[in-house]
Amino acid sequence: MTSQAADGPESVVASRRSKITPEREQEFYDAVLDQIRECGYEAFTMEGVAASTRCSKSTLYRQWKTKPQFVAAALRANRCPRFAGIDTGSLAGDLRAAARAAGEWSGRDTQLLQALGHTAMQDKELQQALRDALVEPEVEQLREMIRRAVDRGEVAADHPALEFIPAQILGVLRVRPVLESRYADAPYITQFVEAAVLPALGLT
Repeated sequence: MTSQAADGPESVVASRRSKITPEREQEFYDAVLDQIRECGYEAFTMEGVAASTRCSKSTLYRQWKTKPQFVAAALRANRCPRFAGIDTGSLAGDLRAAARAAGEWSGRDTQLLQALGHTAMQDKELQQALRDALVEPEVEQLREMIRRAVDRGEVAADHPALEFIPAQILGVLRVRPVLESRYADAPYITQFVEAAVLPALGLT
């Protein structure tokens, strides 16, 4: 019996995975998301990622058994709260800063959401990974801005408009491409916050 066999299948998998450095793994993940943005989920293939990153298909299939698992891992690895660190001292200031930040990344994220939208509704793991990467981090940061504003006494905790702030800001990012065939850039989202969100809260 070989030493690998004696150690069991888990040791074999760990040995294989140890050959992929974190930097190389991130290169694979970036290639996955770039290919999906460019071609859509249906056209994305593990073979295409192997070709673009100059690795063997077997390397990818050993690490990520299926296409949905590979995409879900790539999404989670690229989880980055865009609103993190925003704290201007006022809710109005925070929302304006969030609008500017949202406009900077709206194109790439909207592309990804559009490319994965239908498939994610059919695949629960992919759906959750998409929420983990592109939805929940931003929603939680917006809710934190609201909590701080309530604590400062800027707005009442039971103000009826508060619960809709995440839906308003994230919703306009998603819907403008559908309505106008254009991404919601920073000037557009900032104008939306000034014209619709702040007046609903009674803020200026």
